[in-house]
Amino acid sequence: MAHHQILIVGGGAAGITVAAQLKRARTALDVAILEPSDEHYYQPGWTLVGGGVFSLEDTRRAERDLIPSGVHWIQAAAAGFDPDHSTVTTSTGELLSYDVLIVATGLTLRWDKIEGLSEALGQGGVCSNYSKDFAPFTWEAIQAFKGGNAVFTCAPMPIKCPGAPQKIAYLADDVFKKKRLNAKVIYATATPGIFGVPTYAAPLREVVQRKGIDARYNHMLTAVRADKKEAVFSVTEGEVTREEVIPYDLLHVTPPMGPSAVVASSPLANGAGFVEVDQFNLQHVRYPNVFSLGDVSGMPNSKTAAAVRGQAPVVVANLLAHLDGVPLAAAYDGYSCCPLITGYGKTIMAEFNYKQEPTPSFPLDPTKERWSMWFVKRKILPNLYWNRMLAGAQHERRFIPGVKA
Repeated sequence: MAHHQILIVGGGAAGITVAAQLKRARTALDVAILEPSDEHYYQPGWTLVGGGVFSLEDTRRAERDLIPSGVHWIQAAAAGFDPDHSTVTTSTGELLSYDVLIVATGLTLRWDKIEGLSEALGQGGVCSNYSKDFAPFTWEAIQAFKGGNAVFTCAPMPIKCPGAPQKIAYLADDVFKKKRLNAKVIYATATPGIFGVPTYAAPLREVVQRKGIDARYNHMLTAVRADKKEAVFSVTEGEVTREEVIPYDLLHVTPPMGPSAVVASSPLANGAGFVEVDQFNLQHVRYPNVFSLGDVSGMPNSKTAAAVRGQAPVVVANLLAHLDGVPLAAAYDGYSCCPLITGYGKTIMAEFNYKQEPTPSFPLDPTKERWSMWFVKRKILPNLYWNRMLAGAQHERRFIPGVKA
């Protein structure tokens, strides 16, 4: 049985970031990452792939080039967790033991929960930016659109980057208006409002009104009838639920998401299948030598790559405190960021915490659409991701004058 002082399950944004910060903190730590994929993607860039700004290749790197120096890479997936014995079984049948476990496996896309979706994707105008396999087709579908109903859906929370489902609707609307197409853009979301943070929901409602987008709330996509080009929704109105069928000429789908089956069925999971950690110190509530961060962790935060930057330093500080046998002092405040693209050249940089308070990294009104924030989204954030975040550097807000770090 191979043993590692610290075993990180998942080599995505969260796993790589926390591994890099651990090695920066203490070079001698024995850290291993369990990750099957040999490719790593900058998923926040897929909205811009679907919007024709990035190519998919712009968002891809080799996993081997991102594994921090001195970290062991075990190229396999987790097949089982046994936290009572501090072991993980891998997909290749290996048994790994650990002193401390970090779970950072992300979310699984559940295309199968929407009847007919898997068969419809990638053809007939049915697309999704939530997969590397289909994000490029989103741009093809937008370019091929000749008019009619363009329907953009949003699944029930929690999902990765809750703002992404509406961002592509705004970009597509810009394209349709530029082409002077007879288009009806419908944003049908399972959520009760346009955005969960009231401060940013207000300007987004103005964007929807200005663009003439038909926003329909409490609309959960349940089926895609590709032969008839119909999207079927379950609509909740108070205590009543009804079915609504919306014809489409273009359909962008946000699939339901959740933890992988191996996590959800493990002793680490809460009732919803997420890793059950304290929302502030990110330590497991039943297993003190287990921590979690990123999308699979059970905190009530917005699940974005930016959230990892708030979580990773807390995991590192508290994990080291655990190893040293001292109290865990670091606390995560729920920080997250969602660059809300409202059109080509326009972005609202929505940063907030658990209390839904704005926590801007720039000394500017964060509720305003700005070209500067579009530039940050398009040019700066990808570079920060590859060259600073995954390298273990701390959040840049501490370098910005007039901003509380």
